[in-house]
Amino acid sequence: MTGAGTATVADLLEARAGDDRTGLVAGDRSWTWRQVVAESRRRAETARRFRPADPGAPFHLGVLLGNVPEYLFWLGGAALAGAVVVGINPTRRGEELARDIRFTECTVLITDAEGAGLLEGLDTGVPAERTLRVDGAGDSEGDGGSGTDSGTGGGTGAGSISGPGAWSDDGPGPEDGGPGAPARRSLFLLLFTSGTSGAPKAVQCTQGRLADIALRASEAYGFRTDDVCYCPMPLFHGNAVMALWAPALAVGATVALAPRFSASGFLDDVRRYGATRFTYVGKALAYVLATPEQADDADTPLRSGFGTEASARDRSEFERRFGCRLVEGYGSSEGGLAINRTADTPGGALGPAGEDVLVVDPATGQERPRARLGPDGRLEDAGAIGELVSRSGARRFEGYWRLPDADASRVRDGWYWTGDLGFIDEDGFVWFAGRSDDWLRVDSENFAAAPVERILERHPEVVAAAVYPVADPRTGDRVMAAVELRPGTDPTHFAGGLAGFLAAQPDLGTKWAPRYLRVAGALPLTATGKITKVGLRREGWTTTDPVFWRPDRGDHEYRPMTPVDVEGIAGEFVEFDRTALLPG
Repeated sequence: MTGAGTATVADLLEARAGDDRTGLVAGDRSWTWRQVVAESRRRAETARRFRPADPGAPFHLGVLLGNVPEYLFWLGGAALAGAVVVGINPTRRGEELARDIRFTECTVLITDAEGAGLLEGLDTGVPAERTLRVDGAGDSEGDGGSGTDSGTGGGTGAGSISGPGAWSDDGPGPEDGGPGAPARRSLFLLLFTSGTSGAPKAVQCTQGRLADIALRASEAYGFRTDDVCYCPMPLFHGNAVMALWAPALAVGATVALAPRFSASGFLDDVRRYGATRFTYVGKALAYVLATPEQADDADTPLRSGFGTEASARDRSEFERRFGCRLVEGYGSSEGGLAINRTADTPGGALGPAGEDVLVVDPATGQERPRARLGPDGRLEDAGAIGELVSRSGARRFEGYWRLPDADASRVRDGWYWTGDLGFIDEDGFVWFAGRSDDWLRVDSENFAAAPVERILERHPEVVAAAVYPVADPRTGDRVMAAVELRPGTDPTHFAGGLAGFLAAQPDLGTKWAPRYLRVAGALPLTATGKITKVGLRREGWTTTDPVFWRPDRGDHEYRPMTPVDVEGIAGEFVEFDRTALLPG
């Protein structure tokens, strides 16, 4: 097999063509790697029938599917055909979904009954004759066949394909025809960003970059041929493809699919598949930990998990409860900066900065001072927070699809600007402090949301927290927090004790305590488990969820917000607007 720097994804796939070890399991069905390659070749032949006559035109396969085997067969087919997989987010709806498809100029749409329902009545720019329905109603014939469906439902089977482009047994075989092998520089994926703060952007990833990620990650994180890699994260996102499917492909490990992430079903799936490793994003660990603890939780084959953005508390608790080592990293689909933990990295940190990572003032580009941490590892100097920047990341960033302004915002002055906030401590370790739009400004003091969220998440009853600004009627922001509590927790009792809990936290800044507290039944999440604050900011305190507040700055206790309180706050804004119009 070719190595990093020379391989393509197509090379990695073809290297598995004679491999009779199990390559894929989903529900009660399984495929060897030999069968996975055969199925991929069949999809490649189907895809080639839609190749545009103009070699410069986009050859984009829009895949609107859940975590089903067909998704992986089409990934393989696109790699072999030199096509591009556009991973379409099935949680998007209406015009936003249509916009994603039109913007990425999909040549073909590949979906199933569930996806077809989402597309009904939408102007996607893809005519009906180029929409392929992939449903679990039947089995494809030939080398890729794997027996009968065991009735598991949920679209776990490799099904029949309907539509004008469906394959047949006439004409050239799957291995025949089409252009030569794709080059390393051939575009392979368009991966939509999470969209936590705005419209998602489509990140470009070439065959060469993904092949290099596969080979390096498989070595760095110890992937083995006997691993069973459980994939609960959605396949349209970089975590599942880059951190699980690609390295599993590189070594010939087994990929085990979950139709979607389920906290209550996590342990059952791990045991069912014999999973040895898994990936996660965002608050996934927190939701698994919120399920009732059982005496045999650690009785599983799990050895390791890899993910991003879990709190130090959740990582520690997960390792204790499930006996599974976690490796936390920092990175994104864009590839401009990756930070990996080392053995001596403090519990809440991302990893060492080295010579490449800087934290700078996003307005001036001036480097921020190193952060002072207290004896308990808590931040003492919020002025150390700035934007995370990589000196060398610009050359790894392959850009967004047709968004030159977004490209320019990432690459400036020869550096790669992540759009994320962080700080570097005096020992040279990097800490995450939130997104660049997570700044709050209270009484002329700027601070980031993430440190406040970490403090709230120390509370034993808090599953997850989001901190964000809401308008102050006169100037700056007021701090609002939304929290999701453990099942059975009484919101009023929690709010009644929160002020005392916050007062006991030595690293809570003088302006950081939330003025408003929303107790949400469930925080809004992206499909990858990241909290999205767009709707929370828009709703503010006008929500049907319980809201508690401290009416005056000097108040220490939270009390329930009433309809009269809401009217009073609205009156503050009206009074301010009227006063602002007075002459002089």
